[in-house]
Amino acid sequence: MFGRLMPTEGKFFDLFNQHADLCVKGAKEMLALMTNFDDLENRVHAIEGIEKQADKITYATVDLLHKTFITPLDRDEIHKLITKMDDILDLMEDAGQTVSLYDLHSVTPEAKRLAELVLACTEKVRDAVAMLHNMDNSQKIVAICEEIDRLESDADHVMRAAMSKLFRDEPDVRNLIKMKAIYEILETVTDRCEDVANIIEGIIVENA
Repeated sequence: MFGRLMPTEGKFFDLFNQHADLCVKGAKEMLALMTNFDDLENRVHAIEGIEKQADKITYATVDLLHKTFITPLDRDEIHKLITKMDDILDLMEDAGQTVSLYDLHSVTPEAKRLAELVLACTEKVRDAVAMLHNMDNSQKIVAICEEIDRLESDADHVMRAAMSKLFRDEPDVRNLIKMKAIYEILETVTDRCEDVANIIEGIIVENA
C-alpha cells in the first residue's frame, strides 16, 4: 500500500504549478483589460474562463488530499495554499466583472499600475511554487517571497496615492465610487499573493 500511494505525492506539485500558471494568465488578461477597453467583454469573459479552470484544479487538489494517505506536505498547508491561490483568481474575476457592470469606459494610470503589480506578484508566486517540490531551493524561495512582500507594499503605496488623487480631483461622485472599488479589488489581489507567500514561507520553516 505504501509503495502504491507514494507516486501520488508529485501530483500535488503539478496541481500547484497548473494553478499558478493560470494566476499569471489571468493577471495578463487583467493588465490587458486595464490598458485597453476596446475588447472589454472578451477580456472579462477570458478571465471568467480562467477562473473556472482554476476552480477545477482547486477541487481536484482537495479531492486528491482526501484520497492520499501520504502527502508531501502537511495536509493543512496543502489546503491553505491551494485555497489562497484560488482567492487570487476569484478577485481578478471580481475586478473584471466590476469593470463590466459599472460600465467603465476608461481607467486611470493608477489602475493600470496596480494591474502591473498584480502581474508581477503572480509571476513571483508562480516562481516560488515551481521550486516548492525541492526544499534545497528554500533560500531562493524565501527570497522570492520577500520580493512578493515588497511588491505588495508598492501596491499599497500606489493605492493610497490613487485614492488621494481620486478624492481630490474627481468631480463625478459616480466615477469616484467606481474607481475606488477597482483600486481596492486590485490591491487586495496583491494582498492574497502576499498571503500565499506567507504560507510558502511557513512550509519552508516546517520542512527545510
